[in-house]
Amino acid sequence: MEEMIFMVENAPEGGYTAKALGESIFTEAENLDDLRQQVRDAVKCHFDEGQGPKIIRLHFVREEVIAA
Repeated sequence: MEEMIFMVENAPEGGYTAKALGESIFTEAENLDDLRQQVRDAVKCHFDEGQGPKIIRLHFVREEVIAA
């Protein structure tokens, strides 16, 4: 596997959530530095040694609501 993409969103209660696209991997953290480490750890736990992605891409999704 060459690359894995995580969709990162702001959590309603604060912090961030990250969900892998195409795999059952989910993690969360209070800040971005912790989230990056949590994502790395979750990927390592999910795959056998040498089977994981070479690159992890974080795709930040931000929802904004405006008045009509």
